[in-house]
Amino acid sequence: MTENATNDTVDSEESDVINEPRLWRNNGWTARVIKNEDDEGWAVEMIKDGEAEPALVGPWTMGRDKKNPKPLDVSAFQTLIKTASEVLRRHEHQLHAQLHRKLTVDRENGPILICLDIVPDEDDPYATLSAEDADGEQLAKVRVGPNFKLSPASANAWIDDEFRQPE
Repeated sequence: MTENATNDTVDSEESDVINEPRLWRNNGWTARVIKNEDDEGWAVEMIKDGEAEPALVGPWTMGRDKKNPKPLDVSAFQTLIKTASEVLRRHEHQLHAQLHRKLTVDRENGPILICLDIVPDEDDPYATLSAEDADGEQLAKVRVGPNFKLSPASANAWIDDEFRQPE
């Protein structure tokens, strides 16, 4: 990269940084103080770069005049980034838990791990049902509907039916 190209990159990154009383942008996040639609107070929204919807919207403190919002500052912005990031992390974990389920069924020959992995495709959603023995060796794998309900009863029924495609 030439020296000019490097300077242009630094300049564009610096120009993306905004530190205003009601708008901060830095580190991939934008904090915006907005009028609270639910009451007469103020709210702050945190939007991750590239996302259309805010990751976090919460109440914001009034300033000393009890009319205008307290200005954003570096400490508040860092706290908001940390909180919004944690909200996104929890949402991702919840989504992962909804799309990937596991349970172990005890059988005569030992435990069998049954996994249901849902693929939420817009046009053709589906799920994969798989079984592994205690050594991690795959016993079966079939495609099922995305609404397949994995439970101890459904897992045992699938095993009893010799891993045939569930109805």
